[in-house]
Amino acid sequence: MHHAVRSRAAIRTAPAPAPVPRPRTRRATSLIDADALRVLHRAAHVLLDDLPGLTDRLVALLQEQEPAYRTAVAGDPTGTWQEAHRSLRHSVTSLIDPRSARDAARRCSWRIGATRAEQGLPLDALLHAFRLGGSLVWQRLVEETSRTAPEDVRLLVHVAADVWNFVDEHCTLVADAYRQVEWQLNRRRENRARLLAAALLDGTSRIADLPEAAQALDLPEHGRYVVVAVAGGLPARCAAARAAAVPAGARVHWHTGVDVDHGIVLVGDDGPTEPAADPAGLAPGIRIGVGTPVDGLAAVGDARRLADTALSICPASGGTVRLAEHLPAAMVVSSPELGRALAVRILGPLLRLEPADREVLLDTLTTWLACDGSAQRAGERLYCHRNTVLNRLRRCEQLTGRSLTRPSDLVEVTLALTAHRLLGA
Repeated sequence: MHHAVRSRAAIRTAPAPAPVPRPRTRRATSLIDADALRVLHRAAHVLLDDLPGLTDRLVALLQEQEPAYRTAVAGDPTGTWQEAHRSLRHSVTSLIDPRSARDAARRCSWRIGATRAEQGLPLDALLHAFRLGGSLVWQRLVEETSRTAPEDVRLLVHVAADVWNFVDEHCTLVADAYRQVEWQLNRRRENRARLLAAALLDGTSRIADLPEAAQALDLPEHGRYVVVAVAGGLPARCAAARAAAVPAGARVHWHTGVDVDHGIVLVGDDGPTEPAADPAGLAPGIRIGVGTPVDGLAAVGDARRLADTALSICPASGGTVRLAEHLPAAMVVSSPELGRALAVRILGPLLRLEPADREVLLDTLTTWLACDGSAQRAGERLYCHRNTVLNRLRRCEQLTGRSLTRPSDLVEVTLALTAHRLLGA
């Protein structure tokens, strides 16, 4: 009873004091850490002495579990073994003396990541190799401690986090190095592909460069090609025009220029017969010129000139021009001096009329030709009687001195009108 009363009184008068940390607990933790490090260092020294054997085990594991390394070992067994040996040496040394070995270990991992990126080894395979190496080192540390001092195995738990943090740090280093080099290689390949495509389109490519160009552009060297020229508008609109200009699934390499984008399109046996633009899908002001086919990458320069010719025929308001369907106009724009001379010679008297009178006659003549020589249909388009159309045509014959019923004269008048429209003659 006496003890019970005293206990209640103590509860009523004051709260129980908070427990005071005991210095010996901290000292006990420090002793455990020191013992764990001693056990770790002892086992790590044994691993260093048996580093070639450890390397053999890692290489065997890589061959067994990672197909990419199986190929690497087959191609360069000595180089792969030495790489694994260096990495393991730096890893185990860092367990013994992390402060002095840290920088060398980081440099080693960075070099491995950069080198393997240049060689094209998959990043996943490389990271798997580093994690396998970390697992193997930890396994050997446990095995060695169990063999020599089984009672100390439990102490390794206190350093496990440090070991795996080291593995994670070096996986991150390897990945960073790999991605940096991969980015540089991609930029280099893209720049090289751009230079090769530009040389093909300019017609300055060397014969010796054609196999490399075919590989870089993913196009056969001896295929059949058409070049498509796209111009007019913002990049986003040109991107839409690209999609409209080339059928889905066609093999094409696009080369972006300052004013005009050119697509090298594979046609024939391995592609569509001809690029087919969808006029309904084009934004206003987008112009597309489709050249005629050529054989082989060596002739892409000629195909580009043909596409540019088709583009020059395309009206400023936009649309698609296939060169094969506008060969007479292509002949005119291919020789502007002769085209202007023809327009002046044939249409000179008509062009010297008053502007209003001149435009009526030119519009009537152009419309009549577009209607295949039908005065009735031309009159319907021009909102006038067919006799009015015939009277205007007779006046055109008088001014030009050409008969629209004579085939040779009609060809001259047609070409002269084309030159006037396209060249502003």
